[in-house]
Amino acid sequence: MTTCNATELSPSTLILNGIPGLEDMHLWISFPFFSMYVMAMAGNCGLLYLIHHEDSLHRPMYYFLAMLSITDLVICSSTIPKALCIFWFHLKEIGLDECLTQMFFIHTFTGMESGVLMLMALDRYVAICYPLRYSNILTTPVILRSGLATFLRGVLLVIPFTFLTKRLPYCRGNIIPHTYCDHMSVAKLSCGDIRVNAIYGLLVALLIGGFDILCITVSYTMILRAVVSLSSADARQKAFGTCTAHICAIVFSYSPAFFSFFSHRFGHHTIPLSCHIIVANIYLLLPPTMNPIVYGVKTKQIRDCVVRIFSGIKDVKSYNM
Repeated sequence: MTTCNATELSPSTLILNGIPGLEDMHLWISFPFFSMYVMAMAGNCGLLYLIHHEDSLHRPMYYFLAMLSITDLVICSSTIPKALCIFWFHLKEIGLDECLTQMFFIHTFTGMESGVLMLMALDRYVAICYPLRYSNILTTPVILRSGLATFLRGVLLVIPFTFLTKRLPYCRGNIIPHTYCDHMSVAKLSCGDIRVNAIYGLLVALLIGGFDILCITVSYTMILRAVVSLSSADARQKAFGTCTAHICAIVFSYSPAFFSFFSHRFGHHTIPLSCHIIVANIYLLLPPTMNPIVYGVKTKQIRDCVVRIFSGIKDVKSYNM
């Protein structure tokens, strides 16, 4: 019978190996990662600035958008800097506690992102189906409580991940074939029974993702019924137009999530591991990059604020000249 020493049972350092099979291309892969990270940081910080400083954006829809931007900033900052260190400087080591902390932030805030998208769908439902009561239903306290509830839901459901993973004995090496600490990627290093981890992970995914998708589906079904019943074509087009940016955000968030979820469970023998890792990174990086762009282009109020700011800067420069 083999035995494991104390170091093997609880390694102090883990190795994030990047994208397996594509080590020679890490430098080239890093450029789109870095570009998207810069765009995500600039875009979401810009949105937060606009929402904070522009009185015309002090409305429920934009408060939810601010929550989404904060969530995206945390997700990006929890993963991409470490991935770039791996790609550029081969700094692959990460402490076990640091790894568990990263895992906690990633899963908590991806769950929160899903919840915020659900809240935004409910916001559109109230705005279109109950326009006269919109400001009375979605008051600032209601918005704050719903955002806090979404955050606490993620925290309370993800905290057990940390303890379930921490308790495992590790004697299958310390190399994680990933760019960040994913729950099951870390758990698979264990020589113990990880069925509880796998079952709980699936349960949390169904509880968060399943509930949020159900609420989004019901909301848009009710929205569709309300919009179709409108007599004016212009009114229907305007109502649909207010939902376009949110629908795009849903597509950007859930499409790579679904691919990653199902490919891990049903396509792990046919889809290369490198493809899994790339899609997992796209899942975390694409929504933060695209959400500010989509909302900036599709939302007239935000577009007008941006134009007004840049027009003011141009006028000041012209005056100084």
